[in-house]
Amino acid sequence: MRIDDLSVTYRTAGGDLPAVRGVDLTVERGEVVGVAGESGCGKSTLASTILRLQPASAQVTGRVFIDDQDVQTMRWGDLRAVRWAGASIVFQGALHSLNAVRKVGRQIAEPIRLHEPKETDADVERRVGELLEQVGLPAARAQAYPHQLSGGQRQRVMIAMALACRPSLVVADEPTTALDVMVQAQVLDVLSALVKELGVGMMMISHDLSVLADVSDRIAVMYAGRVVEQGPADQVFTAPLHPYAAALAASFPRIGDPAARYAPSGLRGDPPDPRELPPGCSFAPRCSLAVDACSQAEPPLSAKETGRAAACIRVGEGR
Repeated sequence: MRIDDLSVTYRTAGGDLPAVRGVDLTVERGEVVGVAGESGCGKSTLASTILRLQPASAQVTGRVFIDDQDVQTMRWGDLRAVRWAGASIVFQGALHSLNAVRKVGRQIAEPIRLHEPKETDADVERRVGELLEQVGLPAARAQAYPHQLSGGQRQRVMIAMALACRPSLVVADEPTTALDVMVQAQVLDVLSALVKELGVGMMMISHDLSVLADVSDRIAVMYAGRVVEQGPADQVFTAPLHPYAAALAASFPRIGDPAARYAPSGLRGDPPDPRELPPGCSFAPRCSLAVDACSQAEPPLSAKETGRAAACIRVGEGR
């Protein structure tokens, strides 16, 4: 996948709401790219726009390429062919994404039947069983209804469904939300193993930078609709360049550091209202390193080190 200068603005009664602003991002086969940030920074809007799932009120500019096909300009029939088969999405909250009155096996089979109508019933049933086993569930669970499964099992069903038509890209939108820590680890292990085994590209969205650092190859940190830092996952987590990325990394207690366990660093305030963005750098009102120049112009996302980029005029200070 390649995203070029993508912007998404929602038309609302209260005015235009710029949810995503000028995002550039790539995901290669066999690579996990994490997208981090607080709620309201544009992560889920970015995910939905990749497959043109945004509401009619959204005005989109820029381009999204999946396997060299421009999703934003293709005809509806071509778009239907790309969804599931070219790229798929794992939504957060599997209980609300699955149909409560249909067995999960039938739901996993639906995209296969739509995209591969020549498959026999026996072949589809076999593939459903194989998909469930790939994500660590017995094939017999195909006969279960969503309410008969635990939260982690439902999330595995969503992952199996996303892989049903062998896509080249999977977008995982906070796939471990509302799961306990042990189940989160199991689901993340499943996703990581599948990326390596199947060679798919994955964009994983989360507010938890520590989770992304564990499973991602690269991380993009978003704030107020923009990417403010990009780079290798371990470097973004352990040696962030942008003050916002540093604040996200510092907000999680570190194992082996007793002081951090009791007093993790916090970040005061809230992200700005997208309708009323402050002048200059959007993060400046919350930034301890802000100077007068920060409110004069919004800094571009520019390369600072090999393979790394940040949108800050005071890169590296305060680490």
